[in-house]
Amino acid sequence: MTDPTRARQMEELDTVELSVRILTSARNELYLNMHFLDLALHSLGYEADPAMPAIGTDGFVIRYNPDHLFRLYRRGRVYVNRAYLHMVFHCLFCHMDTRGERAAGYWNLACDIAMESIIDGLYRKCVHVSPSPFRRDVYLRLQKKLEVLTAEGVYRQLQEMELTEAQYQRMADEFLVDSHDLWYEEKTRRQAVPRQNRWNDNREKLQTRMESMSQEESASEDERSLMEQVRAENRERYDYKRFLRKFAVLREENRIDDDSFDYAYYTYGMEHYGNMPLIEPLESREMFRVEDFVIVVDTSMSCSGELVRRFLDETYAVLSESESYFKKINIHIIQCDDQVRSDVRITGREQMEQYMRDFTIQGKGGTDFRPAFEYVNSLRARGEFTKLRGLLYFTDGKGIYPVKMPPYDTAFVFIKDQYRDESVPAWAMKLILDAEDLERETQGVTARKSTAS
Repeated sequence: MTDPTRARQMEELDTVELSVRILTSARNELYLNMHFLDLALHSLGYEADPAMPAIGTDGFVIRYNPDHLFRLYRRGRVYVNRAYLHMVFHCLFCHMDTRGERAAGYWNLACDIAMESIIDGLYRKCVHVSPSPFRRDVYLRLQKKLEVLTAEGVYRQLQEMELTEAQYQRMADEFLVDSHDLWYEEKTRRQAVPRQNRWNDNREKLQTRMESMSQEESASEDERSLMEQVRAENRERYDYKRFLRKFAVLREENRIDDDSFDYAYYTYGMEHYGNMPLIEPLESREMFRVEDFVIVVDTSMSCSGELVRRFLDETYAVLSESESYFKKINIHIIQCDDQVRSDVRITGREQMEQYMRDFTIQGKGGTDFRPAFEYVNSLRARGEFTKLRGLLYFTDGKGIYPVKMPPYDTAFVFIKDQYRDESVPAWAMKLILDAEDLERETQGVTARKSTAS
């Protein structure tokens, strides 16, 4: 007589064995078609879980419901391949660790749309399925606003669309591939640091490998979307305040230097020598501050007026802090598209505040960066600056760059997801800001102003 428990155990073993064969076959097929993904593809183990609603990952293993995996396989091997690759991409871009305060439902959808857009752009037989008209329409709407369809950018656009519940659900059904339930488990949150370190390393190595392959004749054009996402994610995001210190100069100010003053000697003298201190605080101190400076704003048709205002608000907030701002300053704020449209010289706090209140965009033509540099060089020649340390150029990067390096530091400032930087000269610095961070900082500045008033 057959033991029913033994029979059930053998059936479960067979199920797991078959599931592992399906997933391993998918991984191998993806590797054969995309060698550059080898490290990422081999970074996930497999774990059967009948309680799972479908299939998903926590960044360490792919946890799957065998019945769901079999249904996916019967539908076609390509759908298993796509699901595997979709989950690997979630890990590469650390989606489970970057939600922050975003709404979970919209974040899940944004992550799925961003990853599916990459896969749909990979014209490889092992993953290619013709996108539905609805899916193509979603991509087109987003690409009108975003240069690169990152999860952060897509999330922001979805919020601005103000979708009805039915519209949201239609989109969620279209792009649903895997379950994100594991992202929100307490165990998953506790493992965030080692997981991020592991996948950040995978992503950096992926970029190196893809860039090496792009120089070969065999490189494929359909990998461009993935490459842009990887580059965007790997770029260092600077603390804007720290970044502006690059353009500061060292000056001596008439101000007591508490940092270099030793109170022990002062107190000792006062106690033992009849109120005669052995040392007194220095009446001046050396500080790094921003003095001569140029801010150029790209006012071409491709730049958002709202983002320009947020950038200026944030720059003003940083410069207004006592630790970085001279009482007497010399800042030129220049608006330029294919020619210089305006130049406003700021010499004090009141002028800066007035400029921010009355700020309006001028231009909206094409983009050429050269006129702004030629104009600034003419200002230097006329002695308009004592010691010009730097120029910030806020732009989306689509324009004609100067060839010759100027005699002052230059940084092109971009908004994540909304720029092209392939042609930026090697002598220029690049700073990537996040639109959401700018919005939060702008709201903070507004709140501080309201409180102060």
